[in-house]
Amino acid sequence: MTAWWRDAVIYEVYVRSFADGNGDGVGDLLGVRDRLPYLKSLGVDAIWLTPFYTSPMADFGYDVADYRDVDPLFGTLGDFKALVDDAHGLGIRVIVDIVPNHTSDRHAWFQQGLRDRYIFRDKPNDWESIFGGSAWTQTEDGQWYLHLFAPEQPDLNWDNPVVREEFEQILRFWLDLGVDGFRVDVAHGMVKPADLPDIGHPDQVRMVGSQKVPYFDNDAVHDIHRSFRRILDSYPGERIGVAEAWAPSPERLALYIRPDELHQAFNFHYLFAPWEAGELRRAIDESLATSGSVGAPTTWVLSNHDVKRHVTRYGSLARARAAALLTLALPGSAYLYQGEELGLPEVLDLPAEVCQDPQRLRDPDSGRDGCRVPLPWTRDLGWTDPWLPIPADWSDKSVEAETGDPGSTLELYRKALELRRGIAGDLEWLGSPGGTLLFRRGDLVCAVNLTGEHVDFAIEGELMVASDTPGAPDSAAWWKVK
Repeated sequence: MTAWWRDAVIYEVYVRSFADGNGDGVGDLLGVRDRLPYLKSLGVDAIWLTPFYTSPMADFGYDVADYRDVDPLFGTLGDFKALVDDAHGLGIRVIVDIVPNHTSDRHAWFQQGLRDRYIFRDKPNDWESIFGGSAWTQTEDGQWYLHLFAPEQPDLNWDNPVVREEFEQILRFWLDLGVDGFRVDVAHGMVKPADLPDIGHPDQVRMVGSQKVPYFDNDAVHDIHRSFRRILDSYPGERIGVAEAWAPSPERLALYIRPDELHQAFNFHYLFAPWEAGELRRAIDESLATSGSVGAPTTWVLSNHDVKRHVTRYGSLARARAAALLTLALPGSAYLYQGEELGLPEVLDLPAEVCQDPQRLRDPDSGRDGCRVPLPWTRDLGWTDPWLPIPADWSDKSVEAETGDPGSTLELYRKALELRRGIAGDLEWLGSPGGTLLFRRGDLVCAVNLTGEHVDFAIEGELMVASDTPGAPDSAAWWKVK
């Protein structure tokens, strides 16, 4: 029992934008396999692959038509098995997305009219889709089906034991192929109230973020996650489950990572904390308390495929580099989103005609295309006609340009990930000037300056790594002390 996941660094690979192995402009499994040596040199412990299953791509693979096969766009099952074998040979574990809240409307069950496996009713209630508009679509015979996301993603009926049995077999299929775990998409949304109450029903409404929703975080979902955990525990090597769970409170989030449920849950509280010392410290303390209450590790994440990249959210690369050192010094497991190690910003000026996110199509003020632009590998960007255009000035942010440059963000990450392996111990806050963060873990001291002015931390020890001159505005540094 290695408990590798308790302090692992896990790198999110958004497959269609990571690396193109066959030159068609879309990333694929062959591209991921070819770039495994890069990920090894970066220093990550595991990769998380976004969906590569058979799909009509209405939501870029999160609308699954066949959970036991690879979409030809991404390769074959043979390509996947070779990727897993190569990754394991390099000491890198592989986590894959599982999408149990909904299928594609092209899934065999939906196409065959097996309506008891979905949520149908005679008339819609007032629920709205996360992507905007009604959460209900009417079929030709006048019935309505529920879709919390796009109309092409009908929600499954998890009260039907056939659905539960099918997903248990799906998990075993991929575990038998060697995967090391699953990131459970919409882990908080799989069970809906039996009477499907309107949002205005006061007894059924919970606040999740800024939304009033009766269909998220219902207690019965935990029985499903316990069944997933039993399957994971039946395999050797500590296979893990990771919840994408939006919960209305830290106490509710902790339920997903109890010892008999999933191993980790994404920490959105930390991800959305602003660049302000008090708010960040509060998010860190509350996050550690939440996971610690059930004996689970805390996860730390700055960006992912659904949110604006943190270089842009924080307002500068300097802040993003400092945030990286802060994040990697914290106790627990860190998730990196592809390209953050290059300091990539959000692409805010994509032409409307190239944007493809279904969320943007229903709600023009939203959209996730800007964080999904393909990675620049070489100075000439390394793609032929990529599915989203890559900014020309990313040439200087490419892997080729940043490799070996001691001042680059890539080399900062490489050094920090190497040093991180020697960090141990609980977090102990130390006294520091207002607008700064200072804490110790074992013989490591991490200092972060968020004041906008130079601060002299006067730390006696060996400087290990710094995002900028130690004490400079929007900087972070690690020291080794006695």
